[in-house]
Amino acid sequence: MKKATLLFNLIAAAIITAANPAHAQFGGLLQKAKDKAAQKASDALDKKTSTAQTQNQTTTKSNRATINEGFDFVPGDTLLLAEDFANIPTGSSTHTFKTNGSASVVAINGQDGKWLALGDNATYKFTKQIFYPKHFTIEFDIFTAVDVVKDIYPITTGFINDNSVKDYNSGTGAYLQLKYYNNDDIEVYSSFISKNLNTRFDLTAYANRPMHISMNVDGDRMAVYIDKTKIADTLLFLPTTAKNFFISGPMQYQNGAKALVSNFRIMGFKKS
Repeated sequence: MKKATLLFNLIAAAIITAANPAHAQFGGLLQKAKDKAAQKASDALDKKTSTAQTQNQTTTKSNRATINEGFDFVPGDTLLLAEDFANIPTGSSTHTFKTNGSASVVAINGQDGKWLALGDNATYKFTKQIFYPKHFTIEFDIFTAVDVVKDIYPITTGFINDNSVKDYNSGTGAYLQLKYYNNDDIEVYSSFISKNLNTRFDLTAYANRPMHISMNVDGDRMAVYIDKTKIADTLLFLPTTAKNFFISGPMQYQNGAKALVSNFRIMGFKKS
């Protein structure tokens, strides 16, 4: 009897021992399944949260008011002067402008047309003095060939009280100054009436591509635009102010930078 009981206990222990690995393996598989399900639930929750955040951001963005400033510049209807240097051989000087520096006409690889390269510390005015009507517009393009625009110190353009180029930037005037060396600093000022306006505008975006300048002069007011952005629209002249257009190259270039201009167009209005 004792031998039979011992034999039974040995057989039972063997069966339990043999079953344990299978039970352990099954338990491991069950745990893995639970972990995988939990991970899927967590991923689903994260995705739902991310989607909700994205939708919320989109909703916030779409609900923001959009401001349309428009573009109210209208060129004149009577041509006073046009110059794009198309008829001037590359490397030659232009007789349209006089200067205290050089006035070489060049081409830019990958860019249409011809351009006047602005010398450092050089001022340019029209050789033939123009007697502007009360209301007129002037447009032209500036191109900066640079690694970075801050290598230019700065470019100044506008109207001055005389047509001499004896000195760099001399005389009383109303100016637009593009301070490339600050990346986003533009100044409009008038020494005729002691007015100064500063604004921020991203000049870095105009590295190696044209910038279109438009000016609308109506009596003692001048509106200035860069492409389709209005920079200023204010009183800058006295009623008796003499106006002579000028543009000055930078006081200094760095790292082989160069500024060029072209596509000048001055228009008057028949009703002026």
